[in-house]
Amino acid sequence: MKLICDRAALLNAVNLVSGAVAARSPKVQLTCVRLTARKPEGKGSKSPGAITLSATDGEVALRLTRTQVEVQDGGELLIPGDRLRAIVSAEDAEPTLTLESEQDVCHIRGRDAKFKVFGYPAADFPPAPDFPRDDAGADVFTVKAETLARLIGRTLFSTARETSRYAINGVLLKRSGKKIEMVATDGRRLALARGLAETASSTGEAESSCIIASKALGLLARLLSDAEAQVRVAITANQIIFAIDDDAGDATVLAGNLVEGTFPPYEDVIPKDQDKRARFDVHVLSSAVRRAALLTNEDSRGVRLSFTDAKGGSKLKLSSRAPEMGESEIDVEMEGYEGEAIDIGFNPTFIVDALKVVPEEQVILEMKAPNKPGLIKSGSDFLYVVMPVNLQ
Repeated sequence: MKLICDRAALLNAVNLVSGAVAARSPKVQLTCVRLTARKPEGKGSKSPGAITLSATDGEVALRLTRTQVEVQDGGELLIPGDRLRAIVSAEDAEPTLTLESEQDVCHIRGRDAKFKVFGYPAADFPPAPDFPRDDAGADVFTVKAETLARLIGRTLFSTARETSRYAINGVLLKRSGKKIEMVATDGRRLALARGLAETASSTGEAESSCIIASKALGLLARLLSDAEAQVRVAITANQIIFAIDDDAGDATVLAGNLVEGTFPPYEDVIPKDQDKRARFDVHVLSSAVRRAALLTNEDSRGVRLSFTDAKGGSKLKLSSRAPEMGESEIDVEMEGYEGEAIDIGFNPTFIVDALKVVPEEQVILEMKAPNKPGLIKSGSDFLYVVMPVNLQ
């Protein structure tokens, strides 16, 4: 194998594929990236060729192709991912890099530097993911990249980080015809986002659902840079596979193992009898909550929201108090308020996290009682349930 790569394009590809490389593993192949170079097809072809990078940690697998290369000799090579990334990143003064393999050794050269990296037989690498054919029994549908990125952005932040309830370490994906819901919770908050697929299931199934691991979704979000791209989605018995096609006809393919277990009955968590409703400018509320959070600590994580009833002028005062630190008090303008007066406390981080993913200028906060969850709504396609905290 011998090729000349555009360094910037190669670094972008290596950075993306590194998300699927195992940090450490008894199987050394899982800490590597497989490089596959193919020469232009046919005599007189104007195409310079292509290089495909593949990686897997056993849970997620990613394959992507770049055409900003000149392939002189095709071939395959398996090289440690951390070393490849470090070298390509360090050669930041080079417009191009030359990669050449000699058996299981990779030579990387710039104008004033050369590196010799020991690799492994490419045949030892696990097979790269392939998108299933429509007749393979998978639930296959198509989603616009912009829609999928929005759904991920509005839910992924609410997943549990460390818990024995493994099912909530992922995001629930539900499809009913062309309607899609994604739901995430960590037990203290819940985010639900809705969107529409471009096509319904190819199998004719009316509904399907699965739990997608957080790592796979985080990696997918980084791949959705082209908002207009079409993303093919296939749900099999134990995997979800995404294929993002490009103009050259090459697909970036990401496969992730599905999370086992049963997702909590989230419909039961969403309050339906809230009788107090406040409307805010998103930036005004976010700024006030962040400022009130400045005088909180681990023992007093809550920010108090004190609403004056509508007859009293619809006022909101945010306050916080932390021993040996001090107190804060912030007056907040509301666009409107319906209901009686209420004092309720929330973890400020949970409120700010939700407001970060709201693109609209206004947001609605609905409440029932100090010991009942709050409900944040944005349009008809996003809602967020947050449990209150006890204020002393």
